Amino acid sequence: MSRPLDFDPILEARRQWAAHGWQASSDGMAAVTSIVRAQQVFLARIDAVLRPLDLTFARYEVLMLLLFSRHGSLPLNKIGARLQVHPTSVTNAVDRLENQELIKRVPHSSDRRTTLAEIRPAGRELALRATAALNDQVFSRPSMSPEDLGKLTDVLQRFRQSVGDFSKPGPD
Repeated sequence: MSRPLDFDPILEARRQWAAHGWQASSDGMAAVTSIVRAQQVFLARIDAVLRPLDLTFARYEVLMLLLFSRHGSLPLNKIGARLQVHPTSVTNAVDRLENQELIKRVPHSSDRRTTLAEIRPAGRELALRATAALNDQVFSRPSMSPEDLGKLTDVLQRFRQSVGDFSKPGPD
């Protein structure tokens, strides 16, 4: 990571926003920009952990979704829906994971139109190894207090629900 700046550029942008007559939007701009910057910081940390394992976060998410599934397999369209990504992104991730021999495509037992992605033992092992590394190096040390983590999660969950990301907090 590069040397830290001597000032917060987002707070300066907020000041400039207000100075240019956009006061009503300045807090929203600062909040949205802060979230985008925080995402960049977290993705860089995650990437540093996953890169040596030859994984991206997208492929890691697919592995974990399959690991958590009841039978170790899911239809490709359900993977896309659960990860909230475009079908092309699912296809690309599944192709890469299949090339790495971490998952395999299998026909659905009762629906010939549906293809399942199924985690292989090597995929299961890598998912667990990657999770241990992420838990140790990123998730257990997010540079925030437990209280702030709880508040942030609650605020972002309410935001995501208000924009239609999901209808209710948990599964039935």
